[in-house]
Amino acid sequence: MTISTTLTQPIALFGGTFDPIHKGHIQTALEIQRAYQLAEVRFIPCWQPVHRPLPFATPEQRLAMLACAIQNMPTFTIEECEIQRHGPSYTIETLELLRQKLPQTPLCFILGLDAWRGFAEWHRYEDILRLAHLIIAMRPSYSLPQSGKTKELLQQYQTQDVSALHVSLGGSIVVHALSERDISATAIRKQIAEGKNPGDLLPNGVYDYIVKQQLYRE
Repeated sequence: MTISTTLTQPIALFGGTFDPIHKGHIQTALEIQRAYQLAEVRFIPCWQPVHRPLPFATPEQRLAMLACAIQNMPTFTIEECEIQRHGPSYTIETLELLRQKLPQTPLCFILGLDAWRGFAEWHRYEDILRLAHLIIAMRPSYSLPQSGKTKELLQQYQTQDVSALHVSLGGSIVVHALSERDISATAIRKQIAEGKNPGDLLPNGVYDYIVKQQLYRE
């Protein structure tokens, strides 16, 4: 854990495919930003996920949907470094780049429970904890792994003290229980493929863009 007395307000980093971005993503970002008093949330769409299949939408389409979703949210921004880098999107490379740009800003990396379960298989995962804090976003009715390396990491790094995210650049893990309903991008794509309209699950403008681009149809 790196400690400094001259830190700026921490920011959240929210990575993913966002294929498509939906209201669950937005609600998660809002809830975590408010709960931990974070200056902003940066959405980081990946080019090519390492541990998941390739996205259905192109990088350009996913960026456009993100732009639609956050257009009226001044503390939400898009970080395009993984799209610009091309190739597999390794979180450690993104964090190293952002740490160079923001040497005195605590970085709080948001990840879902599925990602956390496989975190110990991520490239240089121990260095990720050196460069950033982790906020594990728990969907309702889910539970943390009770064995293995991730349990050991929680025992070593988990904290209930929110101020830990403000007084050091990285090295803490916070588990945040989400209050929002369970929304799945996979289920949204399935509904669209079946000719249904899941517009109530999507931020303003995103469904219209999907229809215009004829995305996710069979």
